[in-house]
Amino acid sequence: MAATAFARQGKKIVAIGRNYVDHVKELKNAVPKEPFFFLKPTTSYLPSGGKLEIPRGILAHHEVELGVVIGKGGRDITQTEAESHIAGYALAVDMTARNLQDEVKKKGLPWSAAKGFDGFTPISSYIPKSAVSDPHSLKLQLKINGAIKQDGSTSDMLFRIPRLIEHVSSIMTLEEGDLILTGTPAGVGAVVPGDNVECSLTNDEGKELASLTFEAVQREKGYHYKPAL
Repeated sequence: MAATAFARQGKKIVAIGRNYVDHVKELKNAVPKEPFFFLKPTTSYLPSGGKLEIPRGILAHHEVELGVVIGKGGRDITQTEAESHIAGYALAVDMTARNLQDEVKKKGLPWSAAKGFDGFTPISSYIPKSAVSDPHSLKLQLKINGAIKQDGSTSDMLFRIPRLIEHVSSIMTLEEGDLILTGTPAGVGAVVPGDNVECSLTNDEGKELASLTFEAVQREKGYHYKPAL
């Protein structure tokens, strides 16, 4: 399988949570002592230029992230070995049904529904590893209707990519085409029907490595969130 086809053929999306201190603080969460992650289905991928369907009753939040595409699978990968397992990168947005997530968190229930709606992982085209000299020196930016909402640097990650690969692969085998989302900087907020979202990934020289756009629309069928009384 070619790594460039990860969004069609990859088996899982591993999303790292709470990997930027400012984002942890804005959501009033505790800073983790080791990487924390959850899984998203590959059916949540939304190619750039697509329409993000927001389910009825859902407060959808954007979280722009650097994604790491696994090129060589493995288990118990060390930090020293991690680089050889990376094929490339992608720009992504981890959409979150924040009101649903807040409710299930209070009840101690899983987040799968809050993160796993169809289209809740907008994704750019594949970025070859050779195009990224330092993945920890990249600028992530997200705009809604032209206004900057998130503007951060991957240099602010709490846990760097080799540590993430080591930790995840110590728990579950990573396979070719899997995507690791490395966390989001501060500035997360709402995306509502009618919004146009633009994201960019640039290096420290100001060169754009990837862009990602999508339009939010109202989903008329399927799930309808109604808060518990």
